[in-house]
Amino acid sequence: MTDKSGEKSAGEPGGFPLKWGLRGAAVVGVAAVVYIIAQASITPQQKSALKPLARGEMAKFVVPAEAAPPPAESFLDAGGQSRRIADFKGKVAVVNLWATWCAPCVIEMPTLARLAASYEGKPVEVVAVSIDRPEDEAKARAFIAQHGPLAFYHDPKMALPFAFKPVAAGMPTTIIYGADGLEKGRLAGGADWSGKDAKALIDKVLAEN
Repeated sequence: MTDKSGEKSAGEPGGFPLKWGLRGAAVVGVAAVVYIIAQASITPQQKSALKPLARGEMAKFVVPAEAAPPPAESFLDAGGQSRRIADFKGKVAVVNLWATWCAPCVIEMPTLARLAASYEGKPVEVVAVSIDRPEDEAKARAFIAQHGPLAFYHDPKMALPFAFKPVAAGMPTTIIYGADGLEKGRLAGGADWSGKDAKALIDKVLAEN
């Protein structure tokens, strides 16, 4: 994949740009090993309880062995104010990491907008954080403006993906937090977030509030 500057993205569609360099590759490699170990430690009881949620469009949804709080890394809202995922504690937060250069991100964004619309008036917040470079902010803003009711959030430092444990190894990645502020699980790659499988998952997390 090639962005408008002529640089190619690394790996699969939706991977990080090559400019992230060896640091990013090394971190992702270590994170992959940690993630595998963590998932292997999930008990059979946990697996059976989660199995009904990981189906259809949510088949790649994975629940962590231990529910962890969100990273402290900040990002910006549409007004340029500093925000953190912890700011959304008290709601089910569907945190989506995306970029305009990521084809799967662009494809799934309308489904996230429909998900947000379907839960308006309920304690559910879809937080789509752009990982676009500062020079592409206007492009990212224009894109989100076409997908209301989503609000614009931006991580111009491209640091948020690396702050998760394990790191978000590619775009898009969607991490769901409960009202208690703890991670309930994540899905790496694109998905249809407007369908019955996603709503069943969100409803389950809402029921735990």
